[in-house]
Amino acid sequence: MISKTAIDIAYAFIHQKLQVYMYSNMNWQRDDIEASIGNYVQQMNRELYQTISEDKPEFLLTHGRFEQDMKQAVEHLEKLMHIPETLQNPLSQHPVF
Repeated sequence: MISKTAIDIAYAFIHQKLQVYMYSNMNWQRDDIEASIGNYVQQMNRELYQTISEDKPEFLLTHGRFEQDMKQAVEHLEKLMHIPETLQNPLSQHPVF
């Protein structure tokens, strides 16, 4: 069973790391984030991990698709948290004038 707390913690952690990762141009910082997420994945709820990974092997653990995996994880976690789609990515919303 996946608890609401496990979902909330995973979302907060991965979302925050994704925001830093996307805008960082420092390789050491990006490497630290990859290592941190890798450590987190090892101890996170297995059922939650399988759900957000869609059973992809090495999800969130492969350098070549790390950013894409983090974005996918955040999207899945937002759905599990029942965040309305209009609030999921407020930066992508265009104001209407």
